[in-house]
Amino acid sequence: MKDRLKKLRKTLDLTQQAFADRIGMKQNTIAQYEMGRTIPSDAIIFSICREFNVNENWLRTGEGDMFMEMSRDEQIEEFIGDLLHGEEDSFKRRLISGLAALDENGWKVLEDFLDSIQKKRG
Repeated sequence: MKDRLKKLRKTLDLTQQAFADRIGMKQNTIAQYEMGRTIPSDAIIFSICREFNVNENWLRTGEGDMFMEMSRDEQIEEFIGDLLHGEEDSFKRRLISGLAALDENGWKVLEDFLDSIQKKRG
């Protein structure tokens, strides 16, 4: 498991500290896991899988894909969650805030606008 934990962390392009912060642990604990000196508990494995959308079977055994396939709704939830933790005045956050404020007429105008863009490209 130690090699898979390290591979996961590297795939996510995270330092041991950043990885540890995301799951509420200390950096040296992650280092111990990656060196094989300690084995993560079931609760920690669950936390890693939940936080990073990792296939638990892959993490435990190396079988299957590293990541679980997310549904479109799960992808949207993750995107929104990332936005909420991002910069207060980022364009993406302002866009989502603007979309949330639309009434039915606003949604219709936006839909018509996007349809017209697609027709021009089409």
